[in-house]
This record gives sequence, structure tokens and C-alpha cells, in this order.
Amino acid sequence: MDQTATMPDTHQTRSTPDANPLDAGSSDGPASRAPGILARAWRGDPADHPAARPALVLLLVGTAALYLWGLGSSGWANSFYSAAAQAGSDSWKAMFFGASDAAGSITVDKTPLSIWVMALSVRLFGLSSWSILVPQALMGVATVALLHTTVRRTTGNAWAGLGAGLVLALTPVAVLMFRFNNPDALLVLLLVGATAATLRALEDPRRAARWLALGGALVGLGFLTKMLQAFLVLPALAGVYLLAASVPLARRLVHLVVAFAAMVVAGGWWVLVVELWPASSRPWIGGSQDNSILELTLGYNGLGRLNGNEVGSVGGGGMPGGGGGGGWGETGLLRLFSSEIGGQVAWLLPAALILLVAALWLTLRSGEDRRTRPVTAGLVVWGLWLLVTGLTFSLMAGIFHAYYTVALAPAIAAILGIGGHVLWQHRHTVTAAVTAVAVLLSTTATATVLLGRSDGFLPWLTPLVVTLAGLSAITVALLRFLPARLRRRAGLAVALASLVALLAGPAAYAVDTAGSAHTGSIPSAGPSTGRGGFGAGPGGGRGPGGGQPPQLQDGRTGQGQPPQGAGPQGAPGGTGTAPGDGNQGGPGTGGLLDGSSSSEAIDALLTQDAGSYTWVAAAIGSNSASGYQLSTEEPVMAIGGFNGSDPSPTLAQFQQLVADGEVHWFIGGGGAGGRGAGGRGGPGASGGTSTQIQEWVEETFTAITVDGTTLYDLSGGIA
Repeated sequence: MDQTATMPDTHQTRSTPDANPLDAGSSDGPASRAPGILARAWRGDPADHPAARPALVLLLVGTAALYLWGLGSSGWANSFYSAAAQAGSDSWKAMFFGASDAAGSITVDKTPLSIWVMALSVRLFGLSSWSILVPQALMGVATVALLHTTVRRTTGNAWAGLGAGLVLALTPVAVLMFRFNNPDALLVLLLVGATAATLRALEDPRRAARWLALGGALVGLGFLTKMLQAFLVLPALAGVYLLAASVPLARRLVHLVVAFAAMVVAGGWWVLVVELWPASSRPWIGGSQDNSILELTLGYNGLGRLNGNEVGSVGGGGMPGGGGGGGWGETGLLRLFSSEIGGQVAWLLPAALILLVAALWLTLRSGEDRRTRPVTAGLVVWGLWLLVTGLTFSLMAGIFHAYYTVALAPAIAAILGIGGHVLWQHRHTVTAAVTAVAVLLSTTATATVLLGRSDGFLPWLTPLVVTLAGLSAITVALLRFLPARLRRRAGLAVALASLVALLAGPAAYAVDTAGSAHTGSIPSAGPSTGRGGFGAGPGGGRGPGGGQPPQLQDGRTGQGQPPQGAGPQGAPGGTGTAPGDGNQGGPGTGGLLDGSSSSEAIDALLTQDAGSYTWVAAAIGSNSASGYQLSTEEPVMAIGGFNGSDPSPTLAQFQQLVADGEVHWFIGGGGAGGRGAGGRGGPGASGGTSTQIQEWVEETFTAITVDGTTLYDLSGGIA
């Protein structure tokens, strides 16, 4: 063999004038000129089909267009996080802690890594919906690219990677969350990166510890993004390395200890700093009752999510009417197919489960180094990710929202890419044919049910999916009996028809999602199913629903906020006022789930002599405060945090702040249910700190009404 054929381009001879440029890098002779960087980048891996790299470029450009299209229509999206990003852009200390306002009264109820990304973007580009939302869209494109690369390395097949990337890009809940500013976009990117690093550790035993350390660090950063949800992938990552690594068992255990240490350092340093920082000089830890990040991690955002016992939560503690899920909908193995959740992510879930079992069976029967085979390892790691996360979401009794299911999208997409590759390798077997037919029929049945829940949404789509899937299934069943000269053409035709049948439903939902505005705390992908769930309102149908609104502690429901779709903008699904648009329909104090909106007159009052006050205003609940802060770009205190239920500040502390001239205005009517919000048990519980503060303000100061909003001037101090 000519050794120069495998040498890097920089070492190849370039001086031979008779060399054919088409033979560059081959064993037939030296190249007269090596391909340029751009040419090599466009061509990609020489082992791939020439069309594979252009197809990848098309996929990524199309994904970027889908995720960036009309992004500004969502305004501040989740104003709870947008306000924290604005605060972080104004104060490094507020940014570090993830505070809701620049003066640092209280933090958001999550660890702050996603806030840091948005705050830095706002610092660079100014405050706007685009500076807040574009980073999420770019994370989506990066996640699709990373998943493609990971699946391609696992299978050695660029088309398998492209298929996985396409499925992820078109998953409706992925389109939603990569166009929204919740922490989930960054979380998914980090966890896909951790999985990719773990699979690289299996490929490269000499550098396994380094790759595992990287994977552990990425999971730790995932913790800094959305706390314990990041740890749901740990059984998959640790399990696949224990099962499939080619190094001795003792070394595997050492490597996993290294990964665990990297995870603890990457995710724990911030927790340690916060715990050691004097509580008197940092913000209150939002979502906690004892001002402790550990309490927040293990309670409200930890075990409470699993068992429903969430002190300070709305609907927590196993309230009635939830069908076993507290106030958060039915729990059980079919939860992911419910009317609220199914359209988000369930389109290809049955297909993924079928392919997972069939592909594992086919690869394990092949007898080729079963323990270390990359395809088997890929199926194991993505399969464990899907099963552990899916079962957790299905059975958890605490706070659960449909958009959480974006964490399932990479696993479903990867299994489909790898499983499709395995089926193609075994396409002449009966098992592969039966599996392909089962995938088509199960996906068609699922799509028929999901599309049938949205009255009037593309009525021609269901017949098209059924027809294409049916014809494809029949052709697959008969393919083995066709003459050889017809088999290839029929195979290509059925592959194209099957792809359309599998992706038509989620693609339609994806386009609908990208074409709609989404605001508030509980966004949903796709058209309305006609059953508005908690936080979903009528206009625009941005909430498929299916669950009952959680009950507050006094038996009321959390529906006092303006419905989504009926906001001042008049945009479908919009609430609040988009950046730069002023107030076009009258301001609102917002509520538990929706951000407030201001007006020019209110802004003028709040910003008058703003430099003389630490907070230009205070309001019950973070969403009630957020719109005014985003409109004025001045600190607005969120009393009680997100739910209005955190005991911060106390009545005595607030009275002292007013006496010291720290707070100018109090905005009435905010929080969940307005007056009476607050208390340890959740919004609406009488006697809580938020209730006490609001009652004291109402009794002590004179109310004025500006553009329909009640305000109290606190600048005179306590009489």
C-alpha cells in the first residue's frame, strides 16, 4: 500500500505537474494541489456520499431559518427570565446570583447559567426580544449539528446522522423551546454534549478519562442550568460506560469517579459560593422558604417535583383534582400521549421504542464484538436516556409542564437515526421488514390521534399520512419478492414516502409553532386542541391543555391572570407588551403565569427621580413586577418571588425599606389572585408575608389609578 495515500494533505507532494487533480490523496499518484480548506469543508468526510455535506448544510440553514423566523413576535417570551437577564446586564452581582432585579432583592427559582447567557447577550446588543431569544435559537442549531455528528460517528453513516438531526429539528416542542427563553434550550444542548463525550470515551480508551471528565463537567453545567433534571441522564451515561467500555472494570470505575468529580466541581462551585456568601449581602434564594440554595435544590426543585410535596408551590402537596398528579394532570405510563402533551413530542415515540428493541436484537444477534460495538452502545445510551426521563415525566406527581418533554427529543431522534441505519443494514431480513411495517403503522396511528385533536387544522393531512404510510407498508412487505431490477427503485420510492409519512405531522406542528407568538410561563407547541390547560388560554390556542388548573390553598384556581392570546398586543398567544411597542391595549398587572405590561404614563411615574431610589416600584410576584422592569429598565422588587409565596421580604423588612426611602411605588393587584397572594402554603393563603405587605400598603398609603393600574406612592415614608 502506498503510505502517502494516508498522509495528511499538508505532507502530500504538490510539485508533480502530471498529476490528475481528481486523484489527489489517492494511491495512484501525488496530487498537484491539495484541496483548499473550503473545498474540504464542503466535501466533508471522503467516506461519505458527496451529497451528505451539502445536505447537512441545508439542514442547519433550514433549522436556523425555522428557529429564527419571526422570533421577535414573542416579545419578552417568559418575562420572568427576561427581567432577570435585564437585571444581569445592569449588575454583575445580580447576574452572578440570577437576581430578578438589578438591586438584588430575590433570585429566580433556578440556578443561573441560562440567565448568564442572556444577560451577556443583552450587555452586548442591548435589551430587546431578539437579544434574549436569538441565543436560544443558536443553541438549537448547535444541538442539531451535535446530534448529527454524534449519530454519524456511532453508525459511520452520514445519512443516519442527517435523519436524527432532521427529526430533532422538526420536533414541535424543540421548535418551541429553541425559540423561547426558558432554561431548557441550554440544558438540552449540554446533555447532548455530555452524551457525545461519553460515546467518544468508548471509542478512545487511552483518552477515556478526559472524555468522561468533559461529559461530567457538561452535566454539572446542566445542573447550573436547571438543577436536578440534568441528572436524569446519569444512569444512561454511567450505565453505557460500565457495559461497553473496553478497559478493565477497575479502570472503568476510576474513570467514572473522575467524571463524577468533574460534575461536582462544574456544578457545585456556584452552590458553594452561594452557601458561604453572607445572606445579608446577597439576594433571597427564590423558591426557597429558608433562603437556602440546598433547600431549593432538594425541595421545591428536587424531591418535591417527584412526590408533589412542594412547599411554596401553587398546586403542590397532592391537591385534589389532579388525577394522581396533584394539580398537574394525570400521571401514568400514557401521560406522554395525553391531549396536553402528545402533540409536543409523542409523534415518533412509539416508533423509537419499536426501533430500539428491534435494532438491539439485530445488532446483538450479529455476533460482532457485542459489548463494545458503537451502534449497540449508542442504542443503549439513548435508550436509557429515553426510558429514564420518559418514566420520570410520566410518573412525577409534582409540578410538570408539557414543554419539559423537550428533554426527550434528542433521544427519540438519535434512536430513529441509529435504528433506521440498523434496519437498512438488515433490509433483506424478515425482522427488518416487520419492524419497518410496525414503525409505519404505529406512527400513522399516533399521528391520526394527535391530528384529530385539533379541529380544523389541515384536514387533508391525516388522509395523506394514512395513504402514504399504508402504501409504504405494503411495498415494504412485498419488496423482497420484487425482481432485483425493480427492488432498488421501489426501495428509494418507499424510503421517500415513508419519510414524508413519518414527519408530516410533527413538521406541520413545527411550522405552526414557529409561526405563532408564545409568551407567559407555560408555552405549548402546535395548534389548540380545544382543551386549555393550566396557563393556556383561548386566543391563538397556544396551549393544548388537558389538565385542570392547579388549585390554590384556599380552593380557588390560578386563573385570575389575563388569558394568553388576549394580551395588549393582540398577537396570537401573546400577553404583555412586546419590546418597543409601548402599550396598545391598556396595561395590566400580570399574574402568576403572565408578565405585566406598562404604559407611557406609568413608565413616566416609575422613572421619575429613579436615581433616588433602590427600587422604583414593588409588586407581588415576579411576573407582576417583570413587565414594568423591562419597560423602564429600572429595578422593580418582586415581593414573594415567582409564586408570591416566598417569605421575602418580611413585613418588617419592607416597612424599613419604605422608611429608608428605598422603594418609590407599590403596584397593586399583582400575583396569583391579586390581593391575598402570598403565604408559605402558596398564593392565596391568608397571613403570608405578601398578604401582610399588601394589606399594610393599602391601609397606610393613598391609591391612585393610572391607565387602569392601581399604584401607591411610598415616597412620603411611614406616617
